[in-house]
Amino acid sequence: MGFFNWVFLVVVVLHSVDSTIVYSSSLFSNELSKIPSELLDFAKDPVLVDWMVGIRRKIHENPELGYEEFKTSELIRAELDKMGVRYNYPVAVTGVVGFIGTGEPPFVALRADMDALPMQEMVEWDHKSKIPGKMHACGHDAHVTMLIGAAKILQEHREELKGTVVLVFQPAEEGGGGAAKMISAGALENVSAIFGLHVDHSTRIGEVASRSGPILAGSGFFEAVISGKGGHAAIPQHTIDPILAASNVIVSLQHLVSREADPLDSQVVTVAKFQGGGAFNVIPDSVTIGGTFRAFSKESFVQLRKRIEEVITRQASVQRCNATVNFFTEEKPFFPATINDKNLHEYFRNVAGDMLGIDKVHIMNPVMGSEDFAFYQEVVPGYFFFLGMQNETRKQLKSVHSPYFEINEDMLPYGAALHASLAVRYLLDFQPKDHLPEGKYHDEL
Repeated sequence: MGFFNWVFLVVVVLHSVDSTIVYSSSLFSNELSKIPSELLDFAKDPVLVDWMVGIRRKIHENPELGYEEFKTSELIRAELDKMGVRYNYPVAVTGVVGFIGTGEPPFVALRADMDALPMQEMVEWDHKSKIPGKMHACGHDAHVTMLIGAAKILQEHREELKGTVVLVFQPAEEGGGGAAKMISAGALENVSAIFGLHVDHSTRIGEVASRSGPILAGSGFFEAVISGKGGHAAIPQHTIDPILAASNVIVSLQHLVSREADPLDSQVVTVAKFQGGGAFNVIPDSVTIGGTFRAFSKESFVQLRKRIEEVITRQASVQRCNATVNFFTEEKPFFPATINDKNLHEYFRNVAGDMLGIDKVHIMNPVMGSEDFAFYQEVVPGYFFFLGMQNETRKQLKSVHSPYFEINEDMLPYGAALHASLAVRYLLDFQPKDHLPEGKYHDEL
């Protein structure tokens, strides 16, 4: 009898005695706690590590932007085919949804994002991006690799899984709302919970960081065109200056946080784009400004959006200009705040603690960055965490979205094993109490 089968037998016995799943048995708890460390040992096998490194480097050399991840998707499907893992494709243009296990409840999902960024890589190494102006500068190449690695581990133990693991390979995380499209395509059908991770350059390798509740902010983009009347700079009285109007708009936008927001409710409004004019002595007809706004609560986010539009249009009017505001709700949909489920937080700490040691599982402060993993959390309980990759004996790694961003490939087995452990333990811990009717729960099963 396999290790997971033995553990599941204990669960069944306890379930049948009390009609609920009880974990009072110290023997059972001790055996259950061994699963993460055993899977980490499995993931650290040199052959498996070299295989993951090779996959990651192939993806890194061929970065693809959102909804263009055709080669990445092809690589994923080729590896799943070799393993004998069933999957659906295409899902949300380039996405892949794989299935390992019984094909029956409970269903637990693991997610990886596939897209790269429109940046020129500045790191010189043997596997530098081969595509000019595109780079995996956010670690999504590693995310995909670790989920493929988890698939390898899970497929090796597929006969011992007590439910179904759903592998979600998602396009277009970087502003394209890929998660929302995956949900619309049915990726979370019958799923009870979902887990996702992100590499972190500032946390030490072999350690993780997360928190219960809000961990990342909701975010949106805006752009405004402020139109006036251009003319020669020597006769400004004959013009309506959109640069002056835009300058007043930017100053007023900063007051939304400093004077209208609760100081205990973190919010951000940043104008990062200002385009207008092309000569030293000519006042232009129009100016374009743009930026981002962020908040942790839906109410604050909605209020910011409302006030941004009001401030831009009315301040422009004060300066005799007209203004139109675009929030890009189609091209760059608003991201909700990433809010970790309280129960899954305790579950994650137990699993990660059993693998790494509880002293390596850190509680982090919320961050104003955003993640479209939040879309999944609006549908099912979800948990998002950060995986460390900083080795203090080596050079300090650069932050994400930098052309000098690098991955410490030594962390790949940790991510693969954590993915697999969270899924395996979830299927053991959250067995349904009542018999569910037989039937197909996903189209391909």
